[in-house]
Amino acid sequence: MSVSSSTEPVRVAAPAPAPSVHVRAAITWLAIFPLVSVGMLLLGPVSESWHPILRALVLTAVVVPLAVYVVVPRLLGAYTSLRRRRAPRED
Repeated sequence: MSVSSSTEPVRVAAPAPAPSVHVRAAITWLAIFPLVSVGMLLLGPVSESWHPILRALVLTAVVVPLAVYVVVPRLLGAYTSLRRRRAPRED
């Protein structure tokens, strides 16, 4: 068996820098606002007689994990992908 050696260095793409705190805040808001709005609409008829703190507890118990584990990572991925497409290419 022979091992071929390549004279060209292997190019590894540099990791994209993390989005700024302002971009992360905007993305988080874009995830939270619709989830809270839809959650309030869905929970409203069922929870009319509940204490407001219990309503907030139930709503946030659903919205926060959904945002943190599902929606925000997908939005950040979409943002990163869009940013890569718009970045100037170094060839």
